[in-house]
Amino acid sequence: MSEHYDVVIAGGAVMGSSIACHLAADPNFSGRILVIERDRTYASAASALSASSIRQQFSQPVNIRISMAGIEVLRRIEEHLGVEGDTPAIGLHEGGYLYVAHEEGMRVLEENHQAQAREGADIALLDADALAARFPWLSLADGIVGGSFGLSGEGWFDGYGLMQAFARKARALGVDYRQAEVTDVARVGARIEAVVLSDGSRIACGSLVNACGAWGARTLAGQCGVPIPVYAKKRSVFSFTCKDRLAGFPLLIDTSGVWCRPEGEGYIAGYSPDDDSETDEGRDFEVNWSEYEEVIWPNLAARIPAFEAIRPGRAWAGHYDMCLLDHNAIVGRLGDLANGYIAAGFSGHGLQQSPAVGRGIAELIVHGAYRSLDLSDLGHERIIAGRPLREKNII
Repeated sequence: MSEHYDVVIAGGAVMGSSIACHLAADPNFSGRILVIERDRTYASAASALSASSIRQQFSQPVNIRISMAGIEVLRRIEEHLGVEGDTPAIGLHEGGYLYVAHEEGMRVLEENHQAQAREGADIALLDADALAARFPWLSLADGIVGGSFGLSGEGWFDGYGLMQAFARKARALGVDYRQAEVTDVARVGARIEAVVLSDGSRIACGSLVNACGAWGARTLAGQCGVPIPVYAKKRSVFSFTCKDRLAGFPLLIDTSGVWCRPEGEGYIAGYSPDDDSETDEGRDFEVNWSEYEEVIWPNLAARIPAFEAIRPGRAWAGHYDMCLLDHNAIVGRLGDLANGYIAAGFSGHGLQQSPAVGRGIAELIVHGAYRSLDLSDLGHERIIAGRPLREKNII
């Protein structure tokens, strides 16, 4: 006879653990929860290899609301994820995001700002003079006319620490974790009756949540009979130091698409190349050094003259679970399944969206509907209809 769990969650990094934590904490839920994670060291998980930041500077209201809910959790981490008086250390630093723009790009920032202001996000539009006064180390010589800056609620944190905090809280609430991989499912009609694990065991389930992340999400969805356009795309992060001290340095997004932010005594930087091919970038973690030499350093040196002389440090690579339809997550019920759910394809936003999405999926399972925050704009229905949710502020 196979084991039985009321909810089986495939994927135990930040998203799967957040869902498990919120489920177990819901007073209306009394079932058994199993989180299945391929690698409990999380060495290759996006949650562990991310640059770990949070922003409200999106153009879609649902993304703004998700991150506004997320920052409140990060600010009160001890209240939400403390265990027996032990407060998780996530090192939240609200240093703000700064988008700089030429004239055409500034019009987009102004349009986005209207949506952000309607949602109550603390974002300021700055003209060139205000930029020069606030960030004197910034070069505006190529025609920068202004920018958009998060005065509060935006910044960076320890993503690995957040992931571990969700997992620890979930275990404290009675959630079981198992190191394995879902290799197949048993679908009968519109229900997933059981999952089959890599060790050959079969686990019956009341509900199945696909929170696999890069590589696994598309495979599991296909096994359920519900294809999704999610592919693993490699991203490299580079560290360096600068001899000059640049006060008030935010997370800067240059017009080139290159981003940079402080990290310890130095900085980290990256870039997202265009790649909407329906292929995965394997499971290699080789750093794309050519991105640093040909794109990142030249653009940063032009934008920040002090970066003309920097000392490169270590670098690492991870993978986004990229939703190729629109670079937004797929959240909610999975296709026509009566007991299937999905939280995948976060396209680099998973850490900052994990508190609100984890809560939302838990509400959907327990109550049959979203209660705290309506996430239906991210639903799988748009994938079926080929109706993208266009986000203007993709990094």
